[in-house]
Amino acid sequence: MPEASTAVFEKDNFNAEKYVKNLVQDCVGGPELQQTKQKIQALSDTVSSTLKKHVYENYMQFIETAKEISHLESEMYQLSHILIEQRNLLTTLRDESLLDDQKNIIEEQSLDPNVNEEQQNRKAIQLIKESLIGYKGNLDDKVFIHEGGLIELDSNDYRPICRIHLFLFNEVLVLAKVRNEKKLEFQTEYETKKIAVINIKDLDGVNKNAINVITSDGARMFQCINSTAKQEWIDKFELAIKFHQLKKPKKAQAPQPPKTLKFEAPQKSTDSELLTLSPTASEMGRVIVENLPPEWLVTAPEEIQAEIAQRHFEDCLALLQKCEEHLAQDSSFHGAAEIGEKIKALKASLASVLMHELSNSQSRSLQAALRSSRRPLKLLVEMEKSREACGILLRVCTSAIRSSQRQARRNNLAVSELFFCDVALVASEFLRAFSTKASCTSALIVWCNMELQYFASQLIKHYLTKDTQLEMVAKVVEGVREPCQKLREIGLDLSYHMEGLLRSTLGQLLDEARYRLVDSIGRTEDPWQPYNLQTKTGLRTLLKEFDVLGIDFRAYVTGDTWINLTQATVNFCRHLLQTTESCAYLAKYDSLQRDAEMLIRELFLSQHSNKPPNSLNADMNFVAKNKTYMTEVLLPIAMKRFERIAGKKPDLLMELHTQLRTVPPKPKPRSVYQTDVL
Repeated sequence: MPEASTAVFEKDNFNAEKYVKNLVQDCVGGPELQQTKQKIQALSDTVSSTLKKHVYENYMQFIETAKEISHLESEMYQLSHILIEQRNLLTTLRDESLLDDQKNIIEEQSLDPNVNEEQQNRKAIQLIKESLIGYKGNLDDKVFIHEGGLIELDSNDYRPICRIHLFLFNEVLVLAKVRNEKKLEFQTEYETKKIAVINIKDLDGVNKNAINVITSDGARMFQCINSTAKQEWIDKFELAIKFHQLKKPKKAQAPQPPKTLKFEAPQKSTDSELLTLSPTASEMGRVIVENLPPEWLVTAPEEIQAEIAQRHFEDCLALLQKCEEHLAQDSSFHGAAEIGEKIKALKASLASVLMHELSNSQSRSLQAALRSSRRPLKLLVEMEKSREACGILLRVCTSAIRSSQRQARRNNLAVSELFFCDVALVASEFLRAFSTKASCTSALIVWCNMELQYFASQLIKHYLTKDTQLEMVAKVVEGVREPCQKLREIGLDLSYHMEGLLRSTLGQLLDEARYRLVDSIGRTEDPWQPYNLQTKTGLRTLLKEFDVLGIDFRAYVTGDTWINLTQATVNFCRHLLQTTESCAYLAKYDSLQRDAEMLIRELFLSQHSNKPPNSLNADMNFVAKNKTYMTEVLLPIAMKRFERIAGKKPDLLMELHTQLRTVPPKPKPRSVYQTDVL
């Protein structure tokens, strides 16, 4: 008899089946087999105890390691903080040195001071066109204002991105990227009438001397070499914007006061002093006072710029609306058109900043993105920017939902429930934000359909592939159906669309499952004898298992361990009821009910039509008893189970039941040989 030791089991070529055969051949009688079994069981208990001990030791070591990692994490945090400070310092030094080395194009090439401004402007434009690589625009009719090198910063963490050289003209702003060879490569250009400049407050250790240029593509942040260069850029941008405004014809020229009284209007005078003036002078002074705008309106553009830079969007919008209301009521004062243009440009700048703020939430989770979007959404709706805002919001939600779906698939989570919960969250937040804008609802419907199509394609790609087991298919479909129907609570019904997207794939999977399951029937030989469970414990276990399925075999129990049905019939009962349950879940979709019933019908008929071979002298009464049990007991239980789950009557199965009952099987005469088992 071979010795039972762990060394035998640890070999790479260990074969359990071969080992058991050798064991049976070498052992003499049942006592030796029982003894060997006890030794193997003792080895199993020893290995299990050793494994638990090792697991406990590993767990304790894991706790100790976690403590060490916690201390190391604290030290790494301190080290990271020091490195960040050093990086900021080195970055500042590097940027300043880079900006110092970068010279202006116009300053390098000497211009003749004796020629007029027009010739100097043409000469400057020619030099700029020669220095720019890849620029194909027209600068001949432009007026050159200013140029210089800056560092473009990331608007989120103020990290330097690249070196940029700016050329400012009266109508366009040209941006060129500085290469390592100090060559200027054209990047893009913007119209000055569509840009605005915001002075950013300096922050110690983060950014200094930075300006924010609001363009049609969004906000771009640039860092100047010092505060003087920063102020010069702000002044030049203001000059370019004013240059554009001066070209526009004014509706009416504001009244101009006489030169002799130019400085008399701002002086404070009492009513008595005004009365002492001559009638003409008094009237002129009154006109001057009436034509001056309020002091708060004059300083409003600067305050609005400061509010935008400090992210005080609510106060900024309130001040903008106040300015617009005042200009709507009274625009006869001197400079009203210029102030109105500034307010209009600043309002466009605020809208662009809010759009950028809304877009920046796309890298966060869906809940965080929706929370951060409430503030800019509310302000954009007040500014009548609902269409643009809802489009950006839905794009942000798309990015967040698809990212969470990828993470859920990697972690083997319930992707269907997560998806429909996210859709419900987006729909609720969307309807809350745009409750007063009914025209935006169509955008939500289109978005839901697009996201549902993408989700269905991913579901088919990852979970409903070919050869997927029918039980898994039913589980996936049921996991989709329940959360999808819950969307009806908020007035969003996507069930019909979801059924249409999955219909073709589920139909193919049902066909493949039908061919596979029907083909498996009869693969194993059936002795057509009563089923012997060997032990009473085995019989009790089987009876309890089938009690859960709704089948009671106690009336067919004979002897201590026998069931008066074949083993194939008993196993088929389990198989048919499990398949019926899966098909019933799929049959909740009306378009799949017939395919699901057809699978059950053909599977049942395939087993029901099995006959013992001619070479086997089987008892035909016993064969007929198995077929009768399947028709009279198993099929009605399967039909009730189908109707309870699917909520629909199985018409094909009911028709099959009627047909089989009208044609009972004709058994052969019973053999003269009898047995107590039967």
